[in-house]
Amino acid sequence: MNNRHSAITDLAYIAVFAALIIVLAFVYIPSGTPGVPIVLQNAAIILAGLILGARRGFLTTALFLFIGLIGLPVLAGGRTTLAALAGPTAGYLVGYLAAAFLAGLIAYRAPRNNRAAMIGIFLIAGLVGLLSMYVFGALGLMLRAGMDLGAAIVAQAPFVIPDLIKTVVMVFIAVGVHAAFPQLRGAKPKAKTKAQVTQQPEGTPKA
Repeated sequence: MNNRHSAITDLAYIAVFAALIIVLAFVYIPSGTPGVPIVLQNAAIILAGLILGARRGFLTTALFLFIGLIGLPVLAGGRTTLAALAGPTAGYLVGYLAAAFLAGLIAYRAPRNNRAAMIGIFLIAGLVGLLSMYVFGALGLMLRAGMDLGAAIVAQAPFVIPDLIKTVVMVFIAVGVHAAFPQLRGAKPKAKTKAQVTQQPEGTPKA
């Protein structure tokens, strides 16, 4: 019964965050650079990993990309997953999956009872996730747009500072969510008592 309840809860989390990622594809923040709006979708993907962990974060991202495969406009600019796969930004889709997984994998190693350490590890997790987006995005630009590595890096340069700011904001949101809902990471493992540590089965030879 507990396993069934856990599976249903996981499905609910995945569905809610997939919907959030899709909604934020249509939210833009004006930037100081003409033609370079700040999009929140990539930050939401990192947030999903930080809050839900590697497995659920990956499945959340896979779900929203799958919805785009059936023709719904789930990506920034109203594009579908199929349209993005056919263009030079295909690498970012792979980066989205990697970002959610890696961010969650690292974040869930953070201690529960040390807020400062948790923030530090979540920052590392978010930055690793963001870096994976840039790496796969650059590879996509090189393979699909014929750019060399330098040109691919330059093409991404205007987004670096806004993305770093968004990632830091997502980190603090995620830390706050985990503080409010510690059950997201599952039951806290019980520490062994002194008696359990020192107890030896009968017949066990002592050193």
